[in-house]
Parts: sequence; structure tokens; C-alpha cells
Amino acid sequence: MTNGIRYNPTAAHKLLDDQLVTAMRDKVLAARDEALADIDLMKSGGSIPNEKQPLDAGFINLPAELLADYENNGDDSLVGNITQAATELRARIDRFVVLGIGGSYMGARALFEALCHPFHNELSRENRDGVPRIYFEGNNLDNDVQRCLLELLESQCTDANDVAQRWGLTVISKSGGTLETAVAFRLFRAALERLYGADSAEARSCVIPVTGETGKLRDFSTVKQYPHVFPIPDGVGGRFSVFTAVGLLPAAMLGIDIVALLQGAADMTEQLRNAPPGENTVIDYVVTAALFEEQGMDVRVLSTWGKRLEALGLWYDQLLSESLGKHERGATPITGVNTRDLHSRGQQHQEERRDKLITNVIVEQPSAALLDVPTVPDGENQDQLNVHADKTLPELLSAAINGTNKAYADDKRPTADILLPRVDAYCMGQLLQMLMLATVVEGQLIGINPYGQPGVEAYKQNMNQILNS
Repeated sequence: MTNGIRYNPTAAHKLLDDQLVTAMRDKVLAARDEALADIDLMKSGGSIPNEKQPLDAGFINLPAELLADYENNGDDSLVGNITQAATELRARIDRFVVLGIGGSYMGARALFEALCHPFHNELSRENRDGVPRIYFEGNNLDNDVQRCLLELLESQCTDANDVAQRWGLTVISKSGGTLETAVAFRLFRAALERLYGADSAEARSCVIPVTGETGKLRDFSTVKQYPHVFPIPDGVGGRFSVFTAVGLLPAAMLGIDIVALLQGAADMTEQLRNAPPGENTVIDYVVTAALFEEQGMDVRVLSTWGKRLEALGLWYDQLLSESLGKHERGATPITGVNTRDLHSRGQQHQEERRDKLITNVIVEQPSAALLDVPTVPDGENQDQLNVHADKTLPELLSAAINGTNKAYADDKRPTADILLPRVDAYCMGQLLQMLMLATVVEGQLIGINPYGQPGVEAYKQNMNQILNS
């Protein structure tokens, strides 16, 4: 990989015995081999042991498979079809609603916040390069928020002949049975059909379902004859689905380079297979996390130095919690945004119980032109910032990162760094895949099936029983 993301656990490893690190590397490499072997087991068609049910390892090779399909079949490939559908719809609408919950929207939101303008929806269509405004719903049962978004759409989108007043949606659900998303789909579908006409070809063309090959949403999509319906493949669980149409369709709608995104993910999988410890981001990350958890540090703080990766942290919170938080095991993830959260949780992380491993996510090259501290006349220098005149905001941020890490090191609080050369589609593809692979390898290491979500299923069953009683 050229200019790829890097993982640096040096500060944390100063608090560890080298022999422990070496022994854990051997265990993690064995867990890596088992995780990769699950791909062949899943594809073999043979019986899968009960302890491996469900087995959703399909995400591991998926980016490389999609890229090969695209190279061989071009526009007729899944990537080609997604790109064409997104390009066509993007030209006809100015607002796009993503309906989904959990893994059905969190990866797309992470990509949106990382790779699009921070105030994307406030820009003119011209300054958005024709990319529609985007909204995320169907992930909660909040009456007020859904009502307000529906009122916004219906008050500002009244002329179906004006592209600036047209909108569309995608509904993302593998089964179609998740209540929050299904209810939202009914509400937003009704509003959309009031604009374009119920059961009109125009209304159907502005809805793109993403769903499993079977299930309630697939059946409904067939009845409605939606022209574009994209699959969520078997063998890929919801929180591991960002490189299926679940994440790729919203990304393509936003004009994100989904080929670069997939290439970053494919390269990270290749690194997991072949790179030795010390050069293998996933292996080194799991070694560090596992060793500190063995020492009672079962709270993992993902500390993003900048606001654009906050949604990435929230996506990882869900990934780690649902995958490994089972059978009274698993670490507790917390996302922080610095320097913002240094003024709320910084003291807690440094002075509270020694139960935290802090992983900094640091972007080395900003995407926008640099801001620096302006000089003002001495009579207006009451804030005494002239001493920092001409220093850039990235220089100030770097000082904050180094100062915080030094404070933690002085108090023997473990920190490690994930370093991104820049925030682009390739690096985001790497980062998302790295965290998914690390979660699965760690699951193998500690004897937890990282797939499936028994706790979530229990809440769904209870909720439906209460509603039907």
C-alpha cells in the first residue's frame, strides 16, 4: 500500500513486557488464520458448526470481488449498476433521504461526514456539484424529528417539475422487518407519492430499496416494481455491510469515488493476509487491545482529533459493541472528539480508573486551505494570541495532540495512534475495513462469535410482543 493508514502503538507498548507482546502476536496470528479460514468454510456448502452460527465472513473478500467484477464487466457489474443508478437519480433530485438503522446507515453517515463538505446541505446545488442534500432517518422512533423532516420536504418540495424541489429516497433493510425503518418507509413513501403521484412511474423511479434476496422489503419491492433494487448478499451481516450497496449506493449518490473506497478496503485485507507483525495494521491493533484488556483495561476510547470522523467513531461503537459484547465479555467503546472533549472527558481519562486504552485517530494533512492565527494591534491583544501569530490551526492541533499524549504517558496511561495521511475515499476504505477485520480477529481470539446480534433480537421480540398484546 502506498500512502496508506498506519498504526503506531509505541507509547502503549512501553507499558508492556516484550515477552507478553511476542506471545500475544502468535495467538493473534492464529486467530487471523481462523478468521480467514471461515471464508472457505462459508463457501464450502458443508455444515457449519453450531458455535460458528451465524457465519457472516463474506465481507472479508467482498471489496476485492466487487473490484474484479467491475474490471471484468464494467457497467454491467454491481459497482457499475450502482454508479449508473446513482448518477441518473442524482441528476433528477436535490434532496435524498437514507432510511435505515444500525449498520444500514451508520457506515454511509461516516462516509458522508468524513468526505463531504461539513456544511454540505447549506451549499447551493452548484457548489455541491449537483449532489443532493442528504438526510438520515428511519434509525429511531422520534416523532418530532421525523415530523419536522417530513414537513420540511413537503413545504419546500411542491413542484415535481423543478429539480430543486424534487427528492428521492433509499430504504435499507436486509429483511424489511425492522420496525423503525419499516414505519419510516411508509411515512416517507406516502409523502413522496403525494409529490409525484401514487403508483406513478415517477414515484417508483425515486425510490431505491437495498435489501436481501428474500424478505418483506424484497417482496414489497417486487409488487411495486421499483426499477432499481440492490442486494445485500447472504453471508454479510448488517454492521459489516458498508462495502455492499448499503454503503456504496449512498456514497455514489454523494459523488464519492466508490472504486477508490473498495480499493482501500481490498488492500487492507491483503495486508492482513500477508504483512508481518509490525507492518500489519490489524494484527498490531488487536495485539495491543487484547493485552490491555487482559490487564483490566476494557474501555476503549477512540479519540478522533477533528470533527469529521465522529460518525466513524459512532459506527465503530456499534460494530464493537454488537460483535464482541456478548456472554459477559467484550470491551466498551467510547468515541471522543478532540480538542472538544478534552474539556469534558479529558480529566476523566487521565484521573479516573485505569481501565482505558486510548486510540488517537489523527489526520496528517487537512483537506482545506490552512487557517492561521491573525496578528492584531497591540491595543487589541488582550487575549495575548499575538505570540502565536502566523501559526496554523493544524500546528495548534499538533501541539494539543502531543501535549495530551505526554500527559497520559507521564501518568502511565496507554495510548496508540491510527494515522491517516489524509481523509479521502481510499483511506476511509482502509480504515473501515481495518476496524471490521480487527473486530472479527479479536472475536476469534477471545472465543466470541463476532457475527449475529442476540441482544438486539431479544429487544425486537419483546417490543413486537408488547405492541401486539
